[in-house]
Amino acid sequence: MNRCERDSIMDELQNLYPEKFAPVDMVFKNIHRGNKIFIGTAAGEPRHLVRSLMDFLINNPKAFFDADIYYVWTVFDDRNYFLEKYKRNFRISSFFIGDPNRDAINNGDADFTPVFTSRIPELFDRKRFPVDIALIQVSLPDEHGYVNLGVSVDVAKTAVENAGLVIAQVNSYMPKVHGDGFIHINDIDFMIPFDEPLPEYDPREESEVVSQIGKYVASLVQDGDTIQIGYGNIPFSILPSLSDKKNLGVHSELLTDGIIQLMKQGVIDNSRKSINRGKTIGTYCLGRKETYDFINNNPAVELRRIDYVDNLTTIAQHDNMTAINTVLQIDLTGQASTESLGTVFYSGISGFANFMRATPLTKRGKTIVAMKSTAKNGTVSKIVPNLLEGSGVSLHRADVQYVVTEYGIAYLHGKNLRERAMELIAIAHPDFRPWLIEEAKKLNLIFKDQKFVPGPRGKYMEEYEALRETKTGLDILLRPIRISDEQRLRDFFNTLSDKSLYLRFFTPRKYVPHESLQEIITVDNAKGVSIVAIDQQEENEKIIGLGQYFLNETNYSAEVSFATSDDYQNNGIASILLTHLTYVAQKNGLIGFTASVLAENRSMIKVLKRMGFTHKTTEDGVSEYEKSF
Repeated sequence: MNRCERDSIMDELQNLYPEKFAPVDMVFKNIHRGNKIFIGTAAGEPRHLVRSLMDFLINNPKAFFDADIYYVWTVFDDRNYFLEKYKRNFRISSFFIGDPNRDAINNGDADFTPVFTSRIPELFDRKRFPVDIALIQVSLPDEHGYVNLGVSVDVAKTAVENAGLVIAQVNSYMPKVHGDGFIHINDIDFMIPFDEPLPEYDPREESEVVSQIGKYVASLVQDGDTIQIGYGNIPFSILPSLSDKKNLGVHSELLTDGIIQLMKQGVIDNSRKSINRGKTIGTYCLGRKETYDFINNNPAVELRRIDYVDNLTTIAQHDNMTAINTVLQIDLTGQASTESLGTVFYSGISGFANFMRATPLTKRGKTIVAMKSTAKNGTVSKIVPNLLEGSGVSLHRADVQYVVTEYGIAYLHGKNLRERAMELIAIAHPDFRPWLIEEAKKLNLIFKDQKFVPGPRGKYMEEYEALRETKTGLDILLRPIRISDEQRLRDFFNTLSDKSLYLRFFTPRKYVPHESLQEIITVDNAKGVSIVAIDQQEENEKIIGLGQYFLNETNYSAEVSFATSDDYQNNGIASILLTHLTYVAQKNGLIGFTASVLAENRSMIKVLKRMGFTHKTTEDGVSEYEKSF
């Protein structure tokens, strides 16, 4: 819309509603001592009104005193709010903490109310937080007399409904967005025309670490899932990793550039959502101009009230809901904080807790905590033995399903404390794993004799991972064994018959004891490789095969062995394992394999011969085979 058209609309409004137009200084004279003032959220913040209010108080320092200013979230570093000269005029009370107000809140110069954002409208409705004046930003009106809250519906709609006085900055740059954001001119007391581009916000972070986290997250998101993306650089930044998915839906508090880009690519079409099919649902939007342009009058996007979007029962109606969020810290039992670091308040509750609690109630719902393994340039581990004293527990240990770092995926649901600790240690930064192992032992979370190989020799070799399909069509993941695999390995050996155990270990043992399991899962990369085959159809990784090689001391060859679960025989898993071990060995410069096998183990001998091994000797019932590369 050009300036002439905008001016024409505003001139017509002033003719129809002259009482709604006045100089901003005259409008602010309606603010009185003790008033409760609401200010719109994020990119919906009426910045011209805020600046004008500050200027008004500079020129009229005794205009009003002891007022309260409420807002949910400001992303703009405007510290005028917190200047000493305003402290008698008003005090800030925020429902969320961000960079602009974090210091003021922690210093006691502003207030923070911890509350589920979905409950804020109820606080307004019940007058627990009365709203005397609402400062909002809206679009130009349409032909029916409706303006639109545009990029920020969240709690603003409820604030308008409860306010005694509504003051609106009318901005032609504000898009008109479908959903709950429409307000009739009759419900606005004063209109202040002022055009300014909406602030743009791009917190995305591009790095190899973020790319790796995104790769792991993408492996958990399935075609047709409805996703929620939480606040933070990591959730925002991993969205491009979902570009190969199909028919995704969105039901999320915040709509970002990444979500809109996936809509443009056709990845997000909302065609398989359980409710609001065909609609991307959010409560506010924050991004670049291209994103604001895309949602303008776009029927595929709706911004709804926050007490609908973040409501537990609304979330729980979605099948295949996947909630992707981040945290500041997570301890070895799985409880996490996103609100504070010790006694320092850092953010807020927002909709995080509701999505993480309601998503597991949905059919095939998944909660994912995506996070870097470290903070402060790698000097601090975000996986810790215990949360810092004073930290708020934002995520209960029983709510956690998947935790993802750049070092892998930990699945915690249904795991005991020992298993949880080992899963999280396995995806912690390698520099901190020895410390975490020792601290976990002190806390009696893991075995006192837990073995561990520190440094590069104990590194998880991601490059050894591979996806394969068996001759019977079974999808399996081949990956190096982890220190967290003891229970899985124990379950694997318990699927083997007594005969299979005898053929594998050459002794009539009835089970594989803890000490032996420890030896298998603790791999020294300088001495060998252990690869497990995982059934990809299982939600919790299930080991169905094990292949190993260990270097011979006399030459640069290796002794190889492998075993397959009795329940998965005749799928060709042994051949796949041996082929993969051969690839890894050749990559590492080995000259060949040897294999010792009981002469009666005809199935293994058959595999060896098919893979090019030749018989060397047989002695005391044990046959020796070899293969040169």
